[in-house]
Amino acid sequence: MFSEVSESMKPYNIGKHRHTPEIEKVIESISGKEIKINFTPHLIPINRGELLTIYLKTLDGYSAEQAQNCLDSFYKNDKYVHVSKKGIPSETSNVRGSNNCLISVFDDRIEGRIIISTSIDNLLKGSAGQAIQNMNIMFGLEEGEGLANFGLYP
Repeated sequence: MFSEVSESMKPYNIGKHRHTPEIEKVIESISGKEIKINFTPHLIPINRGELLTIYLKTLDGYSAEQAQNCLDSFYKNDKYVHVSKKGIPSETSNVRGSNNCLISVFDDRIEGRIIISTSIDNLLKGSAGQAIQNMNIMFGLEEGEGLANFGLYP
């Protein structure tokens, strides 16, 4: 309950979150390689929103700028995924009340690594909103049908 977690943040399911195998499976299906990740979610006492921080080891010479360009190109026509301008971090307030996903890319201070942050409104872009979006695509409807003009409660 919010009253029990307010004014505190904590990680949970450290080293054993149930969604880790799902995430690895999707990455492996795209990359064609066995991938193992570290995934530790954190409980943040806000009414809506998720913020993720992803640390990636890059191939030699690969930079955040190249990753930014790749993401810009891949999502340039996507209605709901937006890549921030360089140096602008993702924030939950920027996606609140929307079906959007915001992605930001940064160089890490450790050579050969980059950091990606993403934010979504988990009450919209979460499972329910994603299910509606996928259903629309499957049935040939406009992708955003039923995904606009949400009330913001809570």
